[in-house]
Amino acid sequence: MASKKIQDLLADKAAYYLDHTSNTIDKSVLHLPSPNAIDNVWANSNRNIQTIRSIQTLMGNGRLANSGYVSILPVDQGIEHSAGASFAPNPIYFDPENIVKLAIEGGCNAVASTYGVLGSVARKYAHKIPFIVKINHNEFLSYPNKFDQIMFGTIKDAWNMGAVAVGATIYFGSAESDRQIIEVAKAFEYAHELGMATILWCYLRNSAFKKDGVDYHTAADLTGQANHLGVTIQADIIKQKLPTNNGGYNALNFGKTSKLVYEKLTTDHPIDLCRYQVANCYMGRVGLINSGGESKGASDMAEAVMTAVVNKRAGGMGLISGRKAFQKPMKDGVELLKTIQDVYLDNTITVA
Repeated sequence: MASKKIQDLLADKAAYYLDHTSNTIDKSVLHLPSPNAIDNVWANSNRNIQTIRSIQTLMGNGRLANSGYVSILPVDQGIEHSAGASFAPNPIYFDPENIVKLAIEGGCNAVASTYGVLGSVARKYAHKIPFIVKINHNEFLSYPNKFDQIMFGTIKDAWNMGAVAVGATIYFGSAESDRQIIEVAKAFEYAHELGMATILWCYLRNSAFKKDGVDYHTAADLTGQANHLGVTIQADIIKQKLPTNNGGYNALNFGKTSKLVYEKLTTDHPIDLCRYQVANCYMGRVGLINSGGESKGASDMAEAVMTAVVNKRAGGMGLISGRKAFQKPMKDGVELLKTIQDVYLDNTITVA
């Protein structure tokens, strides 16, 4: 039985999330997170020894150390959403040191942020918590606003500041996605050559993905395919938004799918939709982390716990939550991060 705190946060939906049994893709065919993930999965891959050690470093830090699960603090929103929009609710995070302090005090496996943020405090902190350098961004200052991920630095610079991993975003489905795929694939190849792990933000971006008032940017079938493209360019971890619906291919009448995706491999339950995302990450060989989403205030803790429960029970390997943690007093942010981690530490919350 999950802890009373987790049950209380899930409220009247506790049984819906905690008691669900998935009858779609059976958990027995998944490569589930475990303390032996390096030996069971990565030792048989083409990743070099230094990269495998970096993956282990990432997984061996923080409160979830050596559990197979990860909790990551991502703070690249100063570029992606503007510094004002991101840090005005709590101005201490204009100072990069406080971002790293939050990740450490919050028990995270790693901190993910920009070249500037991590580079400014690298000598003080790179040996205390694993750094993940986000190498590309949507700069969000061009007028009118455009949506394109562009490189902000070099892989060698990330390596020089002691990063154990690099992260990048691809806007799959966008007009710019071809260029982004080529750029990120080359960057990940060099990161692996230098011994760093790679994390891909597999996001969808196309105005046509909204139809008849429904937003399919987080449809399970479309995000699942984005994940499958991400693992194809050899991301070691996939970051994806939690699925909120399904049937994007059919509603938009494009691409190719199968009726079996909707009749046998998914249901409308959030855990089953997320299970399909995991399946597209080579049945979990490449770990799926879901994003925490924007801060909505009082409901943040409950939403974060729900997302963590769905991710864990689907077969995912963790949560990457930023705005819900840093857009509030540090003490509250630390509590939120640790509560997320409590979901993964709770052995009574099992894979569905």
